[in-house]
Amino acid sequence: MPRVTLYSRPGCYLCEDARRALEAALPELEIEEVDVDSDRDLCDRYGWHVPVAMAGALELFRHRFDPACIRRLGAN
Repeated sequence: MPRVTLYSRPGCYLCEDARRALEAALPELEIEEVDVDSDRDLCDRYGWHVPVAMAGALELFRHRFDPACIRRLGAN
């Protein structure tokens, strides 16, 4: 199972929803959550466009969980 990086920020309800949805869809998925506010470059890159879920260089979804991302994970 691939590893997913979830770019988020504390207190973001969309980020919390996205993590729960990923965990429910693929309980065995390894999720690394990264606070974009902890790094100036990440903050500049993502701004308010969080959450963003990445599997390597592949963006799975942005803002809201997309069930189609599960199919994209399987394609890698």
